Amino acid sequence: MNAKRRAKPAMSPAPEGAAAFFARGSHCLEVQDLQGAEAAFRRALQIAPELAEAHINLGVALEKGGALLEAEASYRRGLTLAPTGLQVHLNLGALLVNQKRFGEARDLYDAALARFPASAALWSNLGVLQACLKDEAEAERCCRRALALDASYAKARFNLSYLLLRQGRLEEGWQALEARSWNLDLLARVPGPRWRGESLAGRSLLIGSEGGYGDMIQFCRYAPLLKEAGLARIGIVCRPALKRLFASLAGVDVVVAMGDWIPEPWDYWTLPLSLPLHCGTRLDTIPAPIPYLRASPDLVRSMGTRLPPAGLRVGLVWRGNPQFDNDEDRSLPSLALLAPLAAVPGVQFVSLQKGGGDGDPPSPPPGLDVLDLGSCLGDFADTAALVAHLDLVISVDTAVAHLAGALGKPCWVLLPHYKTDWRWFKDREDSPWYPDSMRLFRQGDTEDWGPVIQAVAEALRRFNRERQRTLPPANALPDVHRSLGPGE
Repeated sequence: MNAKRRAKPAMSPAPEGAAAFFARGSHCLEVQDLQGAEAAFRRALQIAPELAEAHINLGVALEKGGALLEAEASYRRGLTLAPTGLQVHLNLGALLVNQKRFGEARDLYDAALARFPASAALWSNLGVLQACLKDEAEAERCCRRALALDASYAKARFNLSYLLLRQGRLEEGWQALEARSWNLDLLARVPGPRWRGESLAGRSLLIGSEGGYGDMIQFCRYAPLLKEAGLARIGIVCRPALKRLFASLAGVDVVVAMGDWIPEPWDYWTLPLSLPLHCGTRLDTIPAPIPYLRASPDLVRSMGTRLPPAGLRVGLVWRGNPQFDNDEDRSLPSLALLAPLAAVPGVQFVSLQKGGGDGDPPSPPPGLDVLDLGSCLGDFADTAALVAHLDLVISVDTAVAHLAGALGKPCWVLLPHYKTDWRWFKDREDSPWYPDSMRLFRQGDTEDWGPVIQAVAEALRRFNRERQRTLPPANALPDVHRSLGPGE
């Protein structure tokens, strides 16, 4: 996570009108009004063309809006006008790293460190660069150097957490992960203290919503465990698309969609990614009570009418949320890359995506028969019902992979080489979060999906042969569990 901030108010005197527009633009940045910010900073620069801070903040607005070339030009102009400014080095360096221009970023950071050797933010950003280059030892050294300079610098501690967690050093990793600062506004309206690991016997606990869908699906597993440990009442706040699915969590008393009224007072509240810390989770004690989520029998029955009666059923997910930080690397450029799977006979592929990942219906390559059921999926409860009918799910790193794992469905996850998410750990082909059912296929350092897909095709051929002997009758209903509601 790179440091990316707006410049502070003008370091040198500016004409009164320019200063006013600069202040307006800075306010617009704070409230995420990017168009208003851009207009205000451009107006300030019409009055004072050499106002370095306006160039820098214009770069921030442009970068947030996706105009990367213009943003870089603004940063570089600001750097020329104010070469002794720290923030422009941080912003430009982060932009270069995000574009994988690592050599340029390293040169920029080295020059900046010669001028600002005691900057925790610079050392932290350099740690991000080294992590992108897979030099985790050097990345850790940089993060720890940042914290030695400023123990309160949260971004460095957060960056360190990802390194530690990826390596399976969970005890320190969970502690460092507490430096994150997002999603606290939701829980501000929940009375009572944040849970810090105190005894919960006879108490009530509300788990807030955090991160993406995959985060919530992965870490909701802790809710039933806490209930079994003596918690009197437990609730979960989640996005609406997860509400029906989370109703299948054993022991959970209340499931609340974000934006809805939160009922009853609660003794404590917490966030999902804090649960492993307070539960003392280590690599050898990861709780994996698979399955811990279950598809509704009624939805399973209804979804079954949409599927062909025979064949090995394999679900496909080839793209994730395009707003995700690393989506360009984790998602497949197109469904056509999965063409080698068509060579495996007797397989019915089923799209688990709403459209082709970009809002359009999937367009499979010739020979790859893909049944598009994405339009039938209203929420994750529907997706779970469809997954219940499948023999296997093949997915890039998305929430559907976590859903399949939580359901105990065999799932193969395609992982990128660049910025592989920490939860898959380093170099493993399995996942202790979803033991026995999940297999990981990783890109090599060439970042080429071709060899990954070929390996998946070979594995699918073997999987198909092994499953031929045990395929259920055509009209059999998948084995699902009846979900327990409150008091049952």
